[in-house]
Amino acid sequence: MPVNFMQPVRKDRGVFRSMLLLPIVIGLTVGSSLVAGTAFAESRVAPVAGGGELQAQIKGTATKVIPAVVSIASTVMVRDQAFSDEALPFGLFKDAPSRRQYGQGSGVIVSSDGYIMTNNHVIADAVDVEVILADRRQYKGRVVATDPKTDVAVVKIQATNLPTVTWGDSSTLAVGEFVLAIGNPLGLSRSVTFGIVSAVGRADVGVADFEDFIQTDAPINPGNSGGALVTLNGELVGINTAIASPTGGSVGVGFAIPSNMARAAMQSLLKTGHVVRGFLGASTQDVSPLLGKIFRLPDVKGAIVTDVQAKGSAEKAGLKRGDVVVRFDGRDVMDSGHLRNLVAASAIGSKHRLDLMRETKPYQTELVVQEAPRERTKKNQAASAASATAHPLAGVVFDDVTMPLARQMDLAVTSGVVVTDIEEGSLAESSGLQPGDVVLELNRQPIPNFEVFQRLADPIKPADLALLLVNRQGNVMYIPVKGE
Repeated sequence: MPVNFMQPVRKDRGVFRSMLLLPIVIGLTVGSSLVAGTAFAESRVAPVAGGGELQAQIKGTATKVIPAVVSIASTVMVRDQAFSDEALPFGLFKDAPSRRQYGQGSGVIVSSDGYIMTNNHVIADAVDVEVILADRRQYKGRVVATDPKTDVAVVKIQATNLPTVTWGDSSTLAVGEFVLAIGNPLGLSRSVTFGIVSAVGRADVGVADFEDFIQTDAPINPGNSGGALVTLNGELVGINTAIASPTGGSVGVGFAIPSNMARAAMQSLLKTGHVVRGFLGASTQDVSPLLGKIFRLPDVKGAIVTDVQAKGSAEKAGLKRGDVVVRFDGRDVMDSGHLRNLVAASAIGSKHRLDLMRETKPYQTELVVQEAPRERTKKNQAASAASATAHPLAGVVFDDVTMPLARQMDLAVTSGVVVTDIEEGSLAESSGLQPGDVVLELNRQPIPNFEVFQRLADPIKPADLALLLVNRQGNVMYIPVKGE
């Protein structure tokens, strides 16, 4: 069964709006990529003792949480594939026209000064982000940081005294517990559905590198991505992310990122600009029934070590190829994804006992967790999180120029870094920098890629001058951006 992100396929705004009218009129979800011929139905609670109290609690929780759940509209620039793939004589291709496409998802306000949690796939590649509150106020959103590996992102709006959702402890969730899913499915804002936790610890869904999903049967649909999964007490225990469905609509199998994972990622992103994770330094695979027999394991669980990296945590702990990790600090290791999550969530430098099966015999060792190698995150800010508000290039989002991106944004060059978004009113925007500008030099130093750009941009101080040489649709010009 395919697993789908819950953000709708991006469409021209007029088409998208007209498509949303159909479910309201005929009670069906009709669309090329959504549900075809499936009737909408809200979850209903079977009559039970104390049902009136349960209903009152659901109403109270919905009333409390709805104001803190927002709608996020994102805009990307795309090219029609039919044009870009059509060859002309002499090996040339038609110049495919670019156009704006729109997507819609959800977000959760987690701080009263405007920080919003959402999914990375809701705002990925967006050149414009608009945030609409439950009371219909609209703000321009700035993507502060993203972590594609967990599919979380942080968006900031310039507002204060906003309603927020209280963080909950997702590790205490139990199968069968009542939950509410709140978001903007199919563009229908302030929607609330009710269900239970169907499972926890789902690590084999296949939509992110690090998975520990909560599974729920609370109906969620495209557009719910980034919305809130809350307990009956109104505590945020998950960020709704994906659904398993043959049709693209809800069939009662939805997945949410646990709040503990999302919150830790957010705190790390805001503090360091990237997510700090523990790193095993070894490749592992799941134990299948056949491998369990071959390795003479008592249970079909654990993580088999298939390769050990030089100078990594695993090598220093003495792990070898063929070892099977069965417990981590006394906790059973269910599979390789489970082990990866346990190590990733561990503090850097912390020590942990590993129980192994080595050549059918029990073996113990101590693992000292190292930090995972840093990977450059595209669409990163020029300044670090600590100095972003004062940096001359604060509020500007850059990305490497690649051939697909050059075609998508109709760029005149195919190397350097390109401005994909810029905050209205920022120093750079006031100085004349625009989305689509390709930065060729920074302070007279050539910029071949984002890595070099980041290295040159980081040392710039708030009062410094950032002199940019940019290519704007074939016109090369200098743009000086003076810090405050």
